[in-house]
Amino acid sequence: MSDNKGGRPTKYDAKLNGMVEALCRLGATDKELAETLGVTEQTINNWKNTNDEFFEAIKRGKILSDKEVVEKLYKKATGYDYIEEQAIKVKDYNIEGKQIERVEIIQVVKHVPPDSTAQFFWLKNRRKNEWRDKQEHEITGAGGGPIEVKWQ
Repeated sequence: MSDNKGGRPTKYDAKLNGMVEALCRLGATDKELAETLGVTEQTINNWKNTNDEFFEAIKRGKILSDKEVVEKLYKKATGYDYIEEQAIKVKDYNIEGKQIERVEIIQVVKHVPPDSTAQFFWLKNRRKNEWRDKQEHEITGAGGGPIEVKWQ
């Protein structure tokens, strides 16, 4: 039995859950989900409220993609090493003593230095009070009270 109390029949189908989770893993917002499914954003919200599996699919997809971005932003902010394969020419000699060239694949460790823009972005979001662009200043009078203005 449907929870739909009159009106148009719902377009919700539990088969959508897998697709919705995959779309959220790719960064889809609720608005984009609605556009893809041919419904309104309010309908997406209604489905989240009435279908636990649908809500959990969205949540799983968003959590996984956000986690991956956080990890990559952190790596970019702190710097990292990676291994790159490079082809090099090697001069060698065959049995007859004739010089030959061959290609050899070697592994080289490369270093990506920390990125100050990523660091700043991280700090502005994680330490808002210390790093945000807007600073709030308050001027008070003696003992933290109001400022007294004396007219002459």
